[in-house]
Amino acid sequence: MCGIAALQLRNPRLHPQMGSLLSSMMCQIVDRGPDSAGLAVYDTPGLVSQGTATLSLLGKDQGMPVGDITAALETLLPSAATAVRVMGDTTLVSAAVDTGLLVKAVSETLPGSTIIGRGEHVAVMKSVGHPMDIAAEHGLEAMAGSQGLSHTRMATESAVTAGGSHPFSVADDLCLVHNGSFSNHATIRRGLLRDGVVFDSDNDTEVGARYIASRLQQGDTLEEALTNLGKVFDGFYTLVVTTADSMAVVRDPIACKPAIIAETDDYVAMASEYRALAALPGIENARIFEPEPGKVYTWSL
Repeated sequence: MCGIAALQLRNPRLHPQMGSLLSSMMCQIVDRGPDSAGLAVYDTPGLVSQGTATLSLLGKDQGMPVGDITAALETLLPSAATAVRVMGDTTLVSAAVDTGLLVKAVSETLPGSTIIGRGEHVAVMKSVGHPMDIAAEHGLEAMAGSQGLSHTRMATESAVTAGGSHPFSVADDLCLVHNGSFSNHATIRRGLLRDGVVFDSDNDTEVGARYIASRLQQGDTLEEALTNLGKVFDGFYTLVVTTADSMAVVRDPIACKPAIIAETDDYVAMASEYRALAALPGIENARIFEPEPGKVYTWSL
C-alpha cells in the first residue's frame, strides 16, 4: 500500500509555502500508510545551510543531553561551530565541516546512533505513529524549502519501526521513498555487502537506496542509476528519488503501483493519488499524467 507525496518548487516565490503544501498533500495519503511516516525537506532555513553539513539522527534521545553532545563534538571539531537540536523524534547535528568528518565525530560521540539523513541541503525526519501527528511534531507546515518528500508506510517486508520508515538517505542529499516491494532484495543486499556496503536496517527499500548510491558513486547520472535499478531489481514499485537539485520518478515495468504527476512552470508534484494534488495552486492548468511503466522521469531545479 504506502503513500508518497513529493514536491519540487521551481518558482522561488513558492518556497515559503513548501511545508504547508506538502502537509496538505500528505494529509490525503494517510490511509495508504497509517503505521509510520517520514519526511525529507530541502534548503529549509534553520535546519540546513549551504557550506554546513547536517546529519539527521533517528530518535530524540541519543543517551546524552544536547549540551554534552555539543561539547563533545566541539572537542573533536574545534574549528567548526557545532549545533545540535531536537525536532519531534529526530536529532539534527550541524557543523561547518565536510559530511564525512561530521559522521566520524558523531559516530565517536554517539556510537549507538543511527544516521537517517546527511548533506548540506536535506533534513530527514521519521517516526512511528499517525503520519499527521509526525508531521505536526516536526513542524512541517511552517517549513520553507525548495523540495519536500513524504511517505506514509504500511509495512509489508519488515517490522513497523522508525528505522524502517522512509525516506532512506544513504548518501549526501540523496533520498528514496518506495511504494511496493522488491522480491530479490536479499540477493542484491548480499552482493552489496560483499562490496563493503553497510546497512542500517532489514528494509528492502534501503537496498534500493544503497544500490542507487553505489551507482551514482560509480559515475551514473540519476537517470542512469534508476534505469540500471530496473534491470536488476524484481518486484512491484513506484520510487521517488531526490537529490540537492533534482527529483526522479520511476515505476516498475508493468506499473503495478499507482502514481500521478502534476507539472507546471512553478512546480512538479507527484503523489500516489490525485486527491493529494487537487489543492495545489494552479492545478487546473497543470499538465497531469500517469508516468509510463519502466520510464524514468527527472526534473531539476
